[in-house]
Amino acid sequence: MIKSKADMTGLRFGRLTVTEDSGQRKQGCVLWRCRCDCGGEILLIRNQLISGKVTDCGCAAEEKRTDAAAEELTGRQFGELTVLRRVENDRNNKARWLCRCSCGRQREVYAFHLKNGNTRSCGCKKYSISYNKRNLAGKRFGRLTAQYPADSENRFQKGIWHCRCDCGNEVDIFAGSLLTGATQSCGCLNNEQRHRMHEHMHYQDDTCVERLVRAQKESGKNKAGFRGLYRTKSGSYHVMITFRKVHYNLGYFRNFDAAVQARLRAEDVLHRGYLDAFEKYREKARTDSAWAEENPFFYNVIRMNGEFHVETNIS
Repeated sequence: MIKSKADMTGLRFGRLTVTEDSGQRKQGCVLWRCRCDCGGEILLIRNQLISGKVTDCGCAAEEKRTDAAAEELTGRQFGELTVLRRVENDRNNKARWLCRCSCGRQREVYAFHLKNGNTRSCGCKKYSISYNKRNLAGKRFGRLTAQYPADSENRFQKGIWHCRCDCGNEVDIFAGSLLTGATQSCGCLNNEQRHRMHEHMHYQDDTCVERLVRAQKESGKNKAGFRGLYRTKSGSYHVMITFRKVHYNLGYFRNFDAAVQARLRAEDVLHRGYLDAFEKYREKARTDSAWAEENPFFYNVIRMNGEFHVETNIS
């Protein structure tokens, strides 16, 4: 059907598709209702569309801001902090990272605080300065017994104590970490806890099978109302999913139900699909150990044109 020059219904401009005449007018011009690929809607006049000044509902700019905030920081050093991994954004969609301080304590820090130098430790430096006059000799802190102040010419490192652990190791620890309970061993306690935990868990390609199973059973709700969803300042829902330490951006949605469905579709492939394949592999490996030795389990995910494609040796 040939449209009249005035009728723009069905025409596409960038991410926008014109759906109808909204019935509203702006300076005598028709305001056309347009649906964005992300699910959002916006009202625009003909000239805004034809000129190419507006090609989305605003989600593109939001994506750029989020991508900039989500710069990969894993492994980087900021003062006493080493970045371990990214954690969920806050309710304002600001990127946060889990960091380990040189004193052993872990803390979640905003990306911009790390990059502008506002946060350079877990706070132990401040604790050390306030605690550096306390005599901790002979006192026990978990498995550690403070022996004597460690020699240091660095004024920021005053308040470090040489400690002996029950396992026999000797380490230098910030006084603040001892007094606040952040450090209670030379590291052997954490190693033992991880060992006990790993005895009851199966890890495959940096993926904990038990944690995936638990995630499927739990509601997983967060402040946005569903796991993996984050509200943006514009009111849309930013949907993400993590698999094998990789964060996948699933897009922005104005509608909550559409955002949930996008998350569930990704879970079907990345989480439930992985669990089903791993269980089939484990069952076959029990009956044919020789085959299992020659065919290690793999479940590779490739994303092309927004869709997830799986490569695995289990059908």
